[in-house]
Amino acid sequence: MAAIGKWKLLTSLAFISTLAGCAGQAAPVISGLPPVPVTASGETAPVGTGRADAADDPAIWIDPANPNRALIVATDKKAGLHVYDLAGKDIAFTQAGLVNNVDVAGNIIVASDRNDGVNAHLAVFRLDADKPAIVALGRAAAGTGEAYGLCLKKTAPGAPLTAALIVKDGTVRVGTLTIADGTAPSFATQWEHKIPTQSEGCVFDGDTLYVGEEDAGVWELKPNGRTAAARMVAPVDNQRLVADVEGLATIDHKGQRYLLVSSQGDNAYAVFKLPSMDYVGRFAVAAGAFGATSETDGIEAVAGNFGPAYPDGLFLAQDGDNAPKAQNFKLVRWDQIAAALGL
Repeated sequence: MAAIGKWKLLTSLAFISTLAGCAGQAAPVISGLPPVPVTASGETAPVGTGRADAADDPAIWIDPANPNRALIVATDKKAGLHVYDLAGKDIAFTQAGLVNNVDVAGNIIVASDRNDGVNAHLAVFRLDADKPAIVALGRAAAGTGEAYGLCLKKTAPGAPLTAALIVKDGTVRVGTLTIADGTAPSFATQWEHKIPTQSEGCVFDGDTLYVGEEDAGVWELKPNGRTAAARMVAPVDNQRLVADVEGLATIDHKGQRYLLVSSQGDNAYAVFKLPSMDYVGRFAVAAGAFGATSETDGIEAVAGNFGPAYPDGLFLAQDGDNAPKAQNFKLVRWDQIAAALGL
C-alpha cells in the first residue's frame, strides 16, 4: 500500500475509534499483575456517615502496658474519629468535622484537619483507652494549603513527636509537633519538599519518608537540610501499581521490613522490601466470611500477637464499597498474607 493511502487508512481508523469511544464504549479496565487472594477475618462497624465516601484511614493503637491489646482508630472524613476494638465494635467517637488521615503515637492521636481548606492544621487528641474516649487537645497550624495526608514517625516514649503533613497539591511538610499541658499544640516545620501532583499516603521508615503521588507512584524522601533528596522508587506501571496510589504502611516480618502500598486502581496491595524496594508480590482481599475490599484509601499493618484471631499481626484496609452498608475497615491476619506471598 502506498504511504499516503496507508496514512489515510490509519487516520480513518483512529477517527472511527474516537467516535466509538464518544458513543459510550467503556474504557478497558487496567489490572496489574495477578494478586494472591486472602480473606478478611473481621471488619469494623460501618462509619456513621452513610451512602458517601466517608471512611478513609485507620491507625492501630497498642497498649504500652499490654502489647497484646490493640485498638483501631479510624477516620470518618465527613464527621470525626472512631475507635473500634478488634472485634470491630465501635466503642468511642468524637466529632471533629473534616479529618482525613490519622496516626497514633503512644496515647496521642493526630489527624490531618481539612476544616479550613486554605490553611492546613493538625488536629490533636488523647486516647483514654480505659473509658474508652477521645479527648480533643487542640489544633496546630501547619502552613497554607488543604491538609490531606498525615503520618507520625515512631519514636521512643517521651521523645518529641515528628509529623509529616501532606498538602493536597503535593507539598510535604515534616516538623516537630509540640504538645504541652495548658497550651495549644504547635507544629514547627523542619523540612519541606514539593511532589509534582496530588499526594496523600505516607509512612516513615526511620528518618526516610515514603509518600504516594496518586497518579505517579511512591517517592522516597530523605531529609537534606531544609528540603529533601527525592527519588521515585515504585512508579505506577500497571503491573505492580495501578493508579491511584493511596495508603502506605510498613511491617516487620522475620527480621525483614516491608512496605505495603494500596494499588487502588485494581483493588490490590503491592509489597516491597525495605530499604531496597525490591518487589515481593501483590495480594487482594477477596470475599469470604466477610466481603472483599475495593477502592481502598488508607491501610495499616502491625506485627505482634493480638490473641487467637490475630496471633502474628494485623493488616487493616479501608473498604470503599461495603454495600449495602456504609464504608468500613476490614481486618486480615498478617500470617495469612505472609504465607500467601511466601515470605
